[in-house]
Amino acid sequence: MQQVQNILNAMTVDVEDFFHVSAFDNIIRPQDWQQYEPRVDRNTRRLLDTFARYDIKSTFFVLGWVAELFPELIKEIHRQGHEIASHGYAHRRASEQTPEEFKADVIRSKEHLQDLLGEQILGYRAPSFSIGYSNEWAFEILAELGFVYSSSTYPVKHDLYGTPDWPRFAYRRKEDILEIPIPTLKIMGKQVPIGGGGYFRLYPYPVTKHLVNTYLRKERQPYSFYFHPWEIDPDQPRLKQASAKSRFRHYINLQHTQAKLERLLQDFSWSTMKEVYGVTE
Repeated sequence: MQQVQNILNAMTVDVEDFFHVSAFDNIIRPQDWQQYEPRVDRNTRRLLDTFARYDIKSTFFVLGWVAELFPELIKEIHRQGHEIASHGYAHRRASEQTPEEFKADVIRSKEHLQDLLGEQILGYRAPSFSIGYSNEWAFEILAELGFVYSSSTYPVKHDLYGTPDWPRFAYRRKEDILEIPIPTLKIMGKQVPIGGGGYFRLYPYPVTKHLVNTYLRKERQPYSFYFHPWEIDPDQPRLKQASAKSRFRHYINLQHTQAKLERLLQDFSWSTMKEVYGVTE
């Protein structure tokens, strides 16, 4: 067990607000975002305090819209030694964009972050892990724009995303970009999602800990975890017009996420995507 605990894993945060999520796409349009009071600044700063308490560095996949609204937040994340990566600009799924639209969205985010920080942005994550069978051209665009790695695929079956027969572990694609899939665990022939987000909130923490330990022992691969600042915010507005399915996915166990996260930080070893996967320019 000691060897498992010594494996260095990647902690990642998708920096977006509660009204950006794909689950609410059908009731909140981008032009409506200004109607909601942003909560991402205070929630992300809470996460920074939590990471500092446990001396952990993370990769923050920042939405360009957030970076434009809160540039000092992004500078503070960077100042504290965390990695800044891109989550695109407007949280549109890559699978719903043309190549031209996708490229423009990613350029806007990447250039703004680079101008803000004065360094190259190496990593990208598509909203809702939305690079898949129908839009592999996205990897060509990412490589063209100078990205070194992506974490935009989830090899599971899901109604919003999923590439169940694609590689489960980090691999170099033909476009010369390193793709780092969200982790899954094979149980009884099925690939079970264990990467974080809603599944982390849904599973009791002992279940999560067991799944991660099993993954590390069985696969001998680094584990990468993802979540969002709004997931530690149980006081966020409730959108009653959303479907029952979307409300369940978004609001389940928000009041427990902070405590569960702190246990996760203590039980495993964490760092940035760049360090864990040896990413260099």
